[in-house]
Amino acid sequence: MTSAKGLERLTCQTRDPEKATIASWAAVVSDYWTLTKPEVNFLIVLSTLTGFLVASHAPLQLGLLVSTLLGTLLVASGTATLNQYIEREYDGQMRRTARRPIPAGRLAASRALWFGIILSIAGGLYLALVVNPLASFLAALTLLSYLLLYTPLKRKTSLCTLVGAFPGAMPPLIGWAGARGSLSAEAWVLYAILFLWQFPHFLAIAWMYREDYGRAGYQMLSPGDRRGDSMAWQIVLFTVGLLPVSLLPTYLGFTGFGYFCGTLVLGLAFAVVGVRFALIRSNSLARKLLLGSVVYLPAVWALTIFSRM
Repeated sequence: MTSAKGLERLTCQTRDPEKATIASWAAVVSDYWTLTKPEVNFLIVLSTLTGFLVASHAPLQLGLLVSTLLGTLLVASGTATLNQYIEREYDGQMRRTARRPIPAGRLAASRALWFGIILSIAGGLYLALVVNPLASFLAALTLLSYLLLYTPLKRKTSLCTLVGAFPGAMPPLIGWAGARGSLSAEAWVLYAILFLWQFPHFLAIAWMYREDYGRAGYQMLSPGDRRGDSMAWQIVLFTVGLLPVSLLPTYLGFTGFGYFCGTLVLGLAFAVVGVRFALIRSNSLARKLLLGSVVYLPAVWALTIFSRM
């Protein structure tokens, strides 16, 4: 007859493999989730949402909105995954990326490749069939220019940030196209805001991790610009230039006075942080500029959306 302790031990032994299997599957799912870069996708989806809502006419087509966001998210996730597949060797050489699923050996490169391909094709086809061809075309153009132009240029020239800013600013256009099936001047203003915002955001990251990037051979900053002079004037140019461009929606009449006041305050604060970093060039100020950028963009998009309600 089995004792109580023996029964308990037998039960634990039965349950342990189940727990191990569940934990193993959870780890795999987590790694695939990491490949999609969810923190980046949040800003992509928010930017797409802004473009869609600004372009929409009442009543709001909720189903079309969800489809536009879903298709864009799939393509963005596929792009992020394929980018990590392409850069897997170099990611392994940098401290900040060495623990990513592929270089760390937790996921086979071939599986990541197919995962990225499936996500990208599924998202592009979904947009084409459920939303409209223009939204699908813009999403595909974003993917191809990001992977075939920006990604290889990162190891060749510091102009990669400029090249990458073009596909990086596409989400509001995809959202606008999803709502209307066409683009207008207002859509390009939203594009310009996101285009300019990317420079202080990514240059702050490039400065903070300049040694890490250097180990992997990335030229996110000019190789001969050790003091960061070129980076400094670019940050001043783009943070200051972003201010008047961000006020254009009110000038064009598709946002109200509340948007104007809020964006003016945000823009001035962002420019001040940018200029301070350009003058002093410390890692602590680079972090403040990076933090300022991830606060600034969602706040401006939120003001844009609420101004339309």
